[in-house]
Amino acid sequence: MLSLTPALDRLTAMASASHVRACALLLLLSLVAFLPGFSTLQPLDRDEPRFAQASKQMLESGDFVDIRFQGEARHKKPVGIYWLQSATVAAGQALGVPEARTQIWLYRLPSLVGAIATVLLTYWALLAFVGPRLALLGGALMAAAVLLGVEARIAKTDAVLAACAVATMGALARCWLDWTRSLAFVPSSRNWLVFWGATAIALLIKGPIVPMVWGLAIIVLSLSERSFRWLKPLRFGWGLLLCVVVVLPWFVAIAWKTGGSFFAESVGQDMLGKVAEGQEKHWGPPGLYLLIFFGTYWPAAAFAAMAVPFAWVRRREPQILFLLAWIVPSWIVFEAVPTKLPHYVLPLYPAVTALLLLAVINGGIDRFRRGAVATAALVFLVPLALVAVIIGANWSLDNTLPYLALPFLLVTLFLAGTVIGAFRRSDFEGALWRCVLASLFLSIGVYGFAVESLRSLKLSPRLAETVRAAGCANPAVMTLGYREPSLVFLTGTDLAMATTGAEAAAFLNQPGCRVAFVESRFAGDFQTAIAQSAIKPRLLTTIRGFNINGGRKLDIAVYARE
Repeated sequence: MLSLTPALDRLTAMASASHVRACALLLLLSLVAFLPGFSTLQPLDRDEPRFAQASKQMLESGDFVDIRFQGEARHKKPVGIYWLQSATVAAGQALGVPEARTQIWLYRLPSLVGAIATVLLTYWALLAFVGPRLALLGGALMAAAVLLGVEARIAKTDAVLAACAVATMGALARCWLDWTRSLAFVPSSRNWLVFWGATAIALLIKGPIVPMVWGLAIIVLSLSERSFRWLKPLRFGWGLLLCVVVVLPWFVAIAWKTGGSFFAESVGQDMLGKVAEGQEKHWGPPGLYLLIFFGTYWPAAAFAAMAVPFAWVRRREPQILFLLAWIVPSWIVFEAVPTKLPHYVLPLYPAVTALLLLAVINGGIDRFRRGAVATAALVFLVPLALVAVIIGANWSLDNTLPYLALPFLLVTLFLAGTVIGAFRRSDFEGALWRCVLASLFLSIGVYGFAVESLRSLKLSPRLAETVRAAGCANPAVMTLGYREPSLVFLTGTDLAMATTGAEAAAFLNQPGCRVAFVESRFAGDFQTAIAQSAIKPRLLTTIRGFNINGGRKLDIAVYARE
């Protein structure tokens, strides 16, 4: 594998010779990293189908102001992501995509674009800190990061939000480094438009999260400088006006339509509720993000950890200070909030990447430091644990093995092993590029083949298929027990939710083509009610699988009215 080093050197030299080539290579790497499984992965409960279903209902109702999931108001996030998803699905319909409104990959396109934009914008932001060669490596490391790869495949807000965050912070970095004379070039006169344009989009995507990140950074940097004058090139007056022009029309419309309840629910219940206590079983203790960092920022997390002493020693230097101001205050906020979700810290990972690269070029990573090689071994141990989990899940749930995935997983482990060898030779750039290659093979193996082979996890798609196979057009559908949002998305907005067997039996006794899903926990109650009814429904099939959210195996009987 030593021959890989000159090949990587030639590739990076060629690609970093121009920004166009660098962006072309990063686009290619992003597609290889993000596309496996993109269209075949089932809707992932519970957040993704909630977003997709709300966007679908906008198309069904023609109401692009209010946000609803079935008959329930979904006043948690602003409207931006729903508009983007509705637009991509409408475009898919216009282009003739079959059953476009239930094709989850169409709803994921904004996330894919957001993830690719995050990679390209990371390259642009890093040019303020390092040369094109290392900025290219930084963009590649973001494409390889596990967390961004996950968000690229989920139809919700966080990949787009990460792109907005890195755009604002890249612009802010140029302003700060120009002020401190740490930047070799003068920022573009349009830098302020990048900053405020990305902020305006972020406000429509997820409210105040991005302004919180750059606001905390500004406070730290201004206190260190004892002045806010360095912010003058960002034209706060014009910028705030731009945000008002972009954001205010929808905020006024939703306030009028809901009588102000949107703000009461989104701010009072959703945002402040997460600050007060862990919501929806997502509580986590302080320090959780540091613990899972080695998984979510794999494969570069081990090297980033080794860069911490370098960052501390040189914390007063303008470049390092800016990156710490980007990371530390917001990270503390996320750790302090009881509600913990892995993607919350994603907007901070480009800054972690920049710190890692500055440590590499300034001798801040020492392979002779005690425990350094053991830390680098995490690059191998993390995918090894993941492979064990995947094989175990396939065998225990479906009594099979992911045979097509195994070659890619083995290559991943081999490449991860060579990372340790490159690290021991102090070839840190070569080690990080090997990390990127290992991540690409892992993505293909896991998303392209291993997850696809887990048939037990595809409960909702299999249930939706039984509806299509029922033999009648547009059947009414009810579910008893199993109530995941993915089932609503795949079977239709009018999916009825029963709470008792008698209710499901009464539903099947009504005229017309009808299908009911009955989870085994309610089978006795349902059969008792059916025995007392005039019409006996036909058992079409029984679907067996595993519900990740409940953490248990399910048997769901599918009945149809004769």
